[in-house]
Amino acid sequence: MIDVEQIKEKLSNAIKYCGYTQMEIAEAIGVSQQTISCYLNKSKTPQIETLANLCRFLDLDANDILCIRQ
Repeated sequence: MIDVEQIKEKLSNAIKYCGYTQMEIAEAIGVSQQTISCYLNKSKTPQIETLANLCRFLDLDANDILCIRQ
């Protein structure tokens, strides 16, 4: 079962340790820096399209972020 809090935690960690600034990520995926900040502090969960863009830009495995075991 997908746990939203685990997704927020994994996404926050990925953003924190990716090596890009919040502004660089925001510009690359077409959202505001404030939106990236919300993902970082786990107060907001991205929409599916934004999550896909984040995974693509940060070279993340969506299955890992979504806690899907294969």
